[in-house]
Amino acid sequence: MSEQKKLVEVQHLQQYFHAGGVGKKRKYVQAVDDVSFFINKGETLGLVGESGCGKTTTGRTLLRLYEPTDGRIIYDGQTIYDSGKLPDSKGKIAVDMLPYRRKMQIVFQDPYASLDPRMTIGDIVGEAIDIHKLAANEKDRRDRIISMLQRVGLNSEHANRYPHEFSGGQRQRVGIARALAVNPEFIVCDEPVSALDVSIQAQVVNMFEDLQNEMGLTYLFIAHDLSIVKHISNRIGVMYLGRMVELADSYELTFHSVHPYTRSLISAIPIADPKTARTSQRIVLEGDVPSPLNPPSGCRFRTRCPYADEQCACEVPEFKEVGPGHWAACHHLDRVK
Repeated sequence: MSEQKKLVEVQHLQQYFHAGGVGKKRKYVQAVDDVSFFINKGETLGLVGESGCGKTTTGRTLLRLYEPTDGRIIYDGQTIYDSGKLPDSKGKIAVDMLPYRRKMQIVFQDPYASLDPRMTIGDIVGEAIDIHKLAANEKDRRDRIISMLQRVGLNSEHANRYPHEFSGGQRQRVGIARALAVNPEFIVCDEPVSALDVSIQAQVVNMFEDLQNEMGLTYLFIAHDLSIVKHISNRIGVMYLGRMVELADSYELTFHSVHPYTRSLISAIPIADPKTARTSQRIVLEGDVPSPLNPPSGCRFRTRCPYADEQCACEVPEFKEVGPGHWAACHHLDRVK
């Protein structure tokens, strides 16, 4: 990439949800805990991990759809949230997000639940245009809506239909058109292909790439499928139980990962060649993912890690740079084979 300007940056992001109890007995779901990363302008950062690891919460908190518990969010050099607990902070900062909603959008995971069944496709796509007053008149509004629909492979006739008249792939295209309607710079793609058939997944992923090239978009691409993330992403971050455990260039992470959890994920990617598949070694993790209500002390992965020892139980591993642009959080990277 020629341009390496940071567009989005999060520092020590934390998102806890109250889960009952009062006073000292208050319980919290520690959905995201001390996550830091940045996304350069025009690139795609993939975010992967098991269900419940905090990927979606990270994306929504970054957009302040959830108000962060702690940390800092910076967009294009401007601080849009600061908890005031960081060393260089001067009190809580939480700016009005309306101007930033035009620049930061989201494509939701479920193409069935994210569209209002009582609104036409034209009104769904045009809602953001109305809120931000982007259309000079009704004709301009209509032209903008049709232009967005055509850009994602739909046509003008679809504007008068309702969501129940579309397939899952078409609904996801509507969701993408809605996100594009305000001409954003940054889009959080929250598992946008997980509910679609494999053939439709390829079409939607290719469309994301085409739109990025045409409009200079920046993506945070959240998904379960590491093979899809590997295809579309410049860099990939791996999360486990609310924490970032590894972050590197897509090629580097795929072929030179250093964290045991990342290696187990990569070993689970299906291999098309039967001969290669028979000789490949699958790394199977034992046990279940602990509850974010009561995560393990020290390293959160230690209860399933074959290299864990007493240090892992006592100390939280530092998320540090282990190579150029390659970050990981593990006490015993030298033991990982």
